[in-house]
Amino acid sequence: MPVIPIYSYEDLRKKADAFLRKYHPSGNIPIPIEEIVEFEFDINIVPVLGLQREFEVEGFTSGDLKNIYVDEYVYTDRITRYRFTLAHEIGHIVLHRHLYDRHKFKSTAGWKEFINSLTEEEHSWLEYQGYAFAGLILVPREKLIKCAAEWTKKIKEKGISMEKNWDFAWDLITEHVAKAFLVSPDVVAKRMEKDSVMKRYMK
Repeated sequence: MPVIPIYSYEDLRKKADAFLRKYHPSGNIPIPIEEIVEFEFDINIVPVLGLQREFEVEGFTSGDLKNIYVDEYVYTDRITRYRFTLAHEIGHIVLHRHLYDRHKFKSTAGWKEFINSLTEEEHSWLEYQGYAFAGLILVPREKLIKCAAEWTKKIKEKGISMEKNWDFAWDLITEHVAKAFLVSPDVVAKRMEKDSVMKRYMK
């Protein structure tokens, strides 16, 4: 049975930071994940009609690491989900390459068979690490803190009270930060929670 390494969130942060230093040293946002996949990793991005509907997955990587298959609707119409899917798959390649080396699946069915071979605990660790790594590379900590501070200032300048309208103000900040990073507000909210960004502004 394949072994899923156990990484803490801080372990994953260090790996994500190293990834960004190597593949996107300028640090400019939004992180150009599509370009990194195609040009740095030399991986083809292949849209597949009905992938999510038929297999309940938005993307997966072939066993030879040459292709990332993405649900066609996500590819064409859900840019933030598309970017996160690519980051998630790159996370698996960086963190779990040894699994691909053992399982040379090239089809959706082969990938599904591999996933079904995992225990529930192994699958949970696999997916958690992919999701966490994706959030960390798409929304790096220092850029997140800086962007949140900028939008907090702008919200206050518009006369919106953080004390009286906390939920409304923070939803606005989260939404604007998400647009800057070209990710969903949910991804930003989770990253802010992990890095205690919101607590910086709580009275």
